[in-house]
Amino acid sequence: MKASELSDELAGLLPRIQRLARRRLWSGSSAPRMRGAHAELLRLVVTEPGVRVSSAARSLSLAANSVSTLVNHLAAEGLLRREKDPGDGRAALLFPTPAGVERLHEWHARRAALFRRHLAGLDADDRAALAAALPALHRLAASMREGDETA
Repeated sequence: MKASELSDELAGLLPRIQRLARRRLWSGSSAPRMRGAHAELLRLVVTEPGVRVSSAARSLSLAANSVSTLVNHLAAEGLLRREKDPGDGRAALLFPTPAGVERLHEWHARRAALFRRHLAGLDADDRAALAAALPALHRLAASMREGDETA
């Protein structure tokens, strides 16, 4: 496959998989839907409690104002809390709430079950091909991040 064909295929397929996964994740769930960006930010805050908004923006390759909007939504839902940085009163530190940790664990469990179920439906060769592609996909993501002005 030519590089141009591969790039077109990847550029179309990866977002489609994400959209399908999001749709399946929340179908039939009684919990309010959480967009992928919300889940990514919440995952970061759970992993790095006390992270600053600016650091979160860099880690997620998002603009600071986009992260601020996500923070406002998650805080309004009671999933994270902001505290003033004692070293810089203009900056906010982000912490997960118990409800945020619980929602993230639920989201992870649902996502893992979804992918396990669909991967189990593939034959062993397809699963091996996907596993073999993971290192290259990680390198592709790292390469794209290197040129990202928001990173």
